[in-house]
Parts: sequence; C-alpha cells; structure tokens
Amino acid sequence: MRDELPTNTGLPALSLIAATSGSEPQDATPHHAPARCPQMVPGGSRELLQLALPLILSQSFMTIQIAIDRVLLSRHNPDEVAAAFPAVMLFWLPFGLLQGVAAYVSTFVAQYTGAARPHRVGPAVWQGLYFAGGGGVLFLAMIPLAADFVALAGHAPELQQLEVIYWQYLAAAALPMLIVAAVNGFFSGRGQTWTVLAIDAVGTVVNAALALVLIFGYLGFPEMGIAGAGLSTALGAWASALLGLVLFFRPQLRTQFRTLTGWRFERELFGRLLRFGGPAGIQMFLDVLAFTLFTVFVGRLGMAAMGATSIAITLNMITFLPMIGLGQAISILVGQRLGEDRPDIAERTTYTGLWWMCGYMWFIVVIYLTLPGMLLMPFEPDTAAEQAKFAPIAAIVPHLLICVAIYSLADSMNLTFAFALRGAGDTQFVTWLTFLLAWPLMVIPSYLVVEYRDVLAVRFPTMGEPIYWAWGFATLHIVVMSICFLCRFRHGKWKTMRVIEPPPENDAS
Repeated sequence: MRDELPTNTGLPALSLIAATSGSEPQDATPHHAPARCPQMVPGGSRELLQLALPLILSQSFMTIQIAIDRVLLSRHNPDEVAAAFPAVMLFWLPFGLLQGVAAYVSTFVAQYTGAARPHRVGPAVWQGLYFAGGGGVLFLAMIPLAADFVALAGHAPELQQLEVIYWQYLAAAALPMLIVAAVNGFFSGRGQTWTVLAIDAVGTVVNAALALVLIFGYLGFPEMGIAGAGLSTALGAWASALLGLVLFFRPQLRTQFRTLTGWRFERELFGRLLRFGGPAGIQMFLDVLAFTLFTVFVGRLGMAAMGATSIAITLNMITFLPMIGLGQAISILVGQRLGEDRPDIAERTTYTGLWWMCGYMWFIVVIYLTLPGMLLMPFEPDTAAEQAKFAPIAAIVPHLLICVAIYSLADSMNLTFAFALRGAGDTQFVTWLTFLLAWPLMVIPSYLVVEYRDVLAVRFPTMGEPIYWAWGFATLHIVVMSICFLCRFRHGKWKTMRVIEPPPENDAS
C-alpha cells in the first residue's frame, strides 16, 4: 500500500536546474549507449546507485510533498486529513491507469538507448505526450461528476464534502502530472536522472510553499483548508510540467533525439505504447482499485479507523516512495541491457537492487516497531479539543505499523522484481497477478469482516477489532504477491522480451 517546512528549499532546486540546463555528456555521444565509468562493474552497486540516487531523491521530494500536506491538514482539522487519503485513492483509481501508460515511455527510451537508436527516442516520447493530453482533458471533463464519484465510497456526509473539494483540485492537476510522467521518461530512460530530480524538486517547492500559505491563510490569502492543499498541488504540478517541457525542447537535444521534429503521431508506435504500457496502467488501476476498496471498507468503521489508516499509510509512503526510485533505476538498466542484448547483466542488476532494497527495509522496520510514538508526533494537533479527537486515532496507529513492518519486507521483493519485469516488457503478467491475488486475499475478506462485524463479534467474541483483521488480509496479499514475482523472475521468460521494433536493414543508427 501503496511537519515543518524545510528552509531554503529553493536553492537546491535552482542549482539542479542550472546543472541540467547546459550540454550533457550523454548528448555528445550520438549512436552509442550512455557512457559509463570504466571502473564500474556492469550490474554492480555503483552503476545502480549512481543512476538511482537522483530518482530516490526525487521520490523523497514527493514524500515530503505528501507528508507536508497531511501534517498541515491534520494541524488545521483532523477531519481534513481523514478526507484527504480516500480522496487521493479515488483520484488515483482512474489516474493510475493513465499515468502507467504515460510513464511507460521510459522503457521505450531505455531500450532504444541501449540499442543505440537515439533518433527513435523523441517520437516515442511524443506518443506519450499525445496520450497525456487526451488523459488530462478527460479528467477535466470529470470534475462536474466529482460528487457522484465520491458518493460511491459511502462515507459520512461531512467527510464526503471535504473529499469532493480535494478530488476536484487533483483532477485539475492530472494534465500536468501526465505531461511530467512522459517527459521524465525521456530523461530517466536515458540515464539522466538528475534532470528528473530538478523537475520534481521545483514542483515540490512550489507545492510546499503554497500549501502553508493557502491552508492557513497566511500573507493576506484566505484560509482555504483542504481546498488550499488541493490548489497548491495543482500549481506545483504545472510548475514541474512547464520546466520539463522547456528542458525537453532544448536545442542540443533536437537533432540527436528528434525532440522537436519527431512530433508526428505514429499509429504503430502509439499502438505498442498502449500494448505494453496499457497493462502497466491497468495494473496500477487494479492495484489502486483494490486499496481504494480497502480504505472504503475501513472508512465504514468510523473516523478513528479511517484517520489511523491514513496516518499509517502516510508513514509507510514516507519510507516506501524513495525505494520506488531504486526500482525505477532497476527498470531503466534492465531495459537498456536488454536493448544491448545482455540479459545476464540485467539479471545481475536486479539482484543487486534486491540486496539494497532488503537492507533499507530492515532499517525502516526497526523504526516502525520501536518508535511509533515519535512517528506520531508531527500529526498531533495543537488545541485540546483537536487532541481529544486525535487520541483514538493515535491508539490504533502503533498496531497498524506492525502490519506495515511485515509487508514492507515483502515489498522489497515486490518492487525489485516488478520493476525488472516492467523494464523487460512483461507487463501482462504483472497485471494478471495483481488482479488474481488482490480480490481473494484482501478485498473480499476485508469486506466480509467489516460488513458482518456485528455477526462475527457474536459468533467469535475473541476475534478482535475488524480493522486489525482487514490490515492482516492486506499484509497477506502483499506477502503472497512477493513470492509470485520472485518465481516469475526466476523462470526467465523476461530475458527474451522487447518493447521496441527490430531495426530495419537501412536503419540510420
């Protein structure tokens, strides 16, 4: 399952822009894969971490953004932080489907780069931009339907009102977020992950600064609460999108990668983006659908259960999202190595990533289990009245963190092997696995323990609280999924898969 503002946050972002706005070493070596330091062992830790570090930092910016919004909302009104999480899940339900396709541009770019065919990179990104434009317009058309969409969750009327406000602002942010997904794929797929960091950093800085001002009404602005959090998210997304497009259209990239002249719509290339990226998007949709239903069921247990779930998942995301950056690096290197026809090095890279994932997750697990009180401190409200509302939430969170600790270890395998398979193009298996496991192991059992909690409490008086059973089913789902991903990777079918077309005999590369 998927605070205090830092000072001087503008300086790192500006310095990153300066560092990535000039000529880049990779661009000066046409018709070759990205140059790597000769001291690096192919598939080793140094190669992986050098690529992953900016992506980890980039995901950390996203983590900061999420944490700031949640903490500021919890200090403003605990009901708002309880509403923010289900609203985000309801937004990601359709958005994840679209973003999975747009972001899959990175796999095309990685394999074209590994195959030394840079002139095909720009057209691949353009297909992602066309898809992003269509998806963003679709979300804008859904804004008037927000109330009906949110009502499907069946939450309390006061919670629904807040959820609708937040969801509408997130829908307005969908277009720039999809543009960022496609443009970031251009840079990350070629190994220029520091540029990705710069793009994401700018959006985070804009979002964080505006959230503080708009939620509480500082500097003469009206106090907007959860609407301010949503508006700051949308404006931050547009800041990232505009910066990404400016960097994408730089003159030194236009000739080699055809970032400007490759604008034409290519039906066959667009079709392959949908063929391989579509299952990746569907997998995100199914995954978010499962966890959205999970949060809907938990929300029916009351505000305390929903608030505790929101905080527990937020704490999980703070530690989990940076590892997505490492997973993205694994996917990029697997794609590049398969483009070079070196699946042996791709396999070595994957297992190197697994060791780093496991080591990090064990460190996080110790924190979850030993310092739950400290982790809760940033979420505690200031006033006595709000503290009284927060107390039942705080009593539940430490127990939920036990489940988070267990499934975090399983997620180290999930992230490693799922990203490796995606980098090869084995997206259909990932999609089917998500569908076949989530419902019988998590969704249906969670529904039953919530819907029939009174009956179960009479028949099994010692069974405990339904929220803990629901979280136990979620943990079981993630553990079983990790075992399945391991078996699929070891089977080795991914080694023969490619998402790019074979080069023609007269290919210019």
